[in-house]
Amino acid sequence: MLKKILIANRGEIAVRVIRTAREMGIATVAVYSELDRNALHVRLADEAYALGGQTAAESYLNTEAILDAIRKSGADGVHPGYGFFSENADFARAITEMGVAFIGPPPEAIVEMGDKVSSRKAALRGGAPIVPGTTEFVSTAKEIQDFGNEFGWPVAIKAAFGGGGRGMKVVQSADQVQEAMDSAQRESKAFFGRDEIYVERYLTWPRHIEVQLVGDKHGNVVWVSTRDCSAQRRHQKLIEEAPAPGLPDGVEEAMGEAAVKAAKAVGYYNAGTVEFIFQDNDFFFLEMNTRLQVEHPVTEVITGIDLVEWQIRVASGEKLPMTQKEVAARRNGHGIEVRINAENATAGKFLPSPGTITKLTTPDGFGTRFDGGYEAGDTVSQYYDNLVGKLIVWGKDRDTAIARTIRALDEMVIEGVHTTIPADLAILRHPDFSAVTHSTKWVEETLDLSGLVSSAGGAATNDEGLVERATTIEVNGKRFDVKMWVPEFASGPVKKSNKPTRGSGGSGGAANSGDVAAPMQGTIVKVTVEVGQEVAVGDSVVVLEAMKMENQITAEKAGKVTKVNVKVGDKVGSGDILVVIE
Repeated sequence: MLKKILIANRGEIAVRVIRTAREMGIATVAVYSELDRNALHVRLADEAYALGGQTAAESYLNTEAILDAIRKSGADGVHPGYGFFSENADFARAITEMGVAFIGPPPEAIVEMGDKVSSRKAALRGGAPIVPGTTEFVSTAKEIQDFGNEFGWPVAIKAAFGGGGRGMKVVQSADQVQEAMDSAQRESKAFFGRDEIYVERYLTWPRHIEVQLVGDKHGNVVWVSTRDCSAQRRHQKLIEEAPAPGLPDGVEEAMGEAAVKAAKAVGYYNAGTVEFIFQDNDFFFLEMNTRLQVEHPVTEVITGIDLVEWQIRVASGEKLPMTQKEVAARRNGHGIEVRINAENATAGKFLPSPGTITKLTTPDGFGTRFDGGYEAGDTVSQYYDNLVGKLIVWGKDRDTAIARTIRALDEMVIEGVHTTIPADLAILRHPDFSAVTHSTKWVEETLDLSGLVSSAGGAATNDEGLVERATTIEVNGKRFDVKMWVPEFASGPVKKSNKPTRGSGGSGGAANSGDVAAPMQGTIVKVTVEVGQEVAVGDSVVVLEAMKMENQITAEKAGKVTKVNVKVGDKVGSGDILVVIE
């Protein structure tokens, strides 16, 4: 058994691994950037080592700094978490060449399955049907245009070495290809350290179903459960549930068997997830994530299996503790996981919302679990992923799980940053979700969030300039909590809040204003206008990266650009004037 584990990650997943390791009597080592010097995962670990730098590239993607921390700490195992180096075969090799256990799959499997192109070939060997797409990387816009013209639009440009929707762009027509391709490569490079891409057909109304599996070094592989991850925005998951509901008889078992065959085809061991697209009673292999996934706890709550413990035991050379039949017998009830992201969901825009958490109250109660990476007083940085934590709920059936999740979300209080909680509640309360008629496109194309107004715990302002105020009153001795929309001047000494931003992709500024302001802090990655250029309402003026997501900042007023105050690489704060239009 391993004695000391270094977690080459941060936030919620680092905390998650530390807790299981300590329960197993294993010492833990954290690593941290300058911004994470006093982060929760650092505070919980037995020891911690500085990586230096602020951005991911300067810290958590700095191979030499991490290897140096391994040497200094004497760790005999490294858990990569998810994101960062978790699916990087070179990193895994560097770890194993030091004589240290990599708590993940063999590098060869990462290469074949981590590369989404070769993974499609492996899936075919395992007998799983694949979505039509390229089986080689694409490097020019013309290749993508030719594919779209042959198979039909829209098409999906995807990061070959990524996952979780990062570096994925959906293209509706040939004239959009070059810009989408450039953006996909920038995001992929920023998040995964590589920018290779491929293209595949984009299905019209699919569900996203995945299979959690675990293999050992003795050739045993079991699938643990299915999960439905169809409630998404920007191709990133908001709500996941296990098992996947509403599947025709035999489909879940067929998916599980196909996943195991694909894993065995590449000699896979440790935890991994095979993702499928399900539409019209058919399923297609999408990709394999050669790591532990964000949504793994929803599988844990319906099986009672600690997947991180299994990962550590497999990396230590042990056999899987259960057979396929024994795993199947453990599945019980229904689980739902809600990702709590620092995003402003006002009007369904989901704009990144970095900042300091001033208050954090998590729910409790029967069948309720919260996996978090922050506490009150901690800062959610623009430089990293925006996941604050995950609410995981168990119920004896799906209806119970949904009701319990709603209750728990109603109890949760997070102030200082906006979160996705209002949108999560809208999803869970919608009849389409209850009926399992939603798809991966449902949140953005069907769910009406136009009236949603998010608050970061202060005074939220709506489009009429009214400020939302909360107070408590008593009427005939009975207590009532009420919210009111009042004129801003009547709101007393409350600090004035910025208007929620509006417009596609996150425009800045205010209505009828020629000033285009940054809706959040971030980094300018592209300037799309120049002084003297005529623009229309909705035209992109800059592309702003925040929390590893690219946001198109658009004009709210037609006219001529008179000032461009930023250039590529500039760091900007919320409210900074980027472009002036007259």
